[in-house]
Amino acid sequence: MIWIVLLMAQASAPAQTTQTDRGQALFLDAEKGCASCHALKGKGTAVGPDLTGIGRLAPAAIAMGVRATATQYVQIAKLKSGESFPTMPGKKDEKGLALYDLSKRPPELHVVDEKEVSFSANENWKHPPAVSNLTDQEIADVIAYIRYAATGLKKTVTPDEAK
Repeated sequence: MIWIVLLMAQASAPAQTTQTDRGQALFLDAEKGCASCHALKGKGTAVGPDLTGIGRLAPAAIAMGVRATATQYVQIAKLKSGESFPTMPGKKDEKGLALYDLSKRPPELHVVDEKEVSFSANENWKHPPAVSNLTDQEIADVIAYIRYAATGLKKTVTPDEAK
């Protein structure tokens, strides 16, 4: 009889979210997340680099990438129509050149004729996690998820390791 009570108590207890669960939710979040620009194990958008490769790095190295403000791959696209936006040029094919408007979340795809666009150096756009005010704990959670997705290992990452 006591075991029935114990089973019922266990079943009614709220489920604990793990650090990797919290990290995955943040990674996939449309506003603060990474997946609107980055892919990881088949999830997300491959506008920016796929993050699977960094999953084997130490937490501090991944945190440096999260907080990075270096945007050397980002350019400002100016269309002949007058529209301009920060972009990472994508593939070029018979339909035109793929440009992702990084000022939109998620990035908005434009396919343009190469002759209709010019590029200049990026002066203003910043890597969204660098300006989204993620807490050290949130960064640690995202790192734990990236490492889990890349390696299959669930290892706790402390906020101190993510600094």
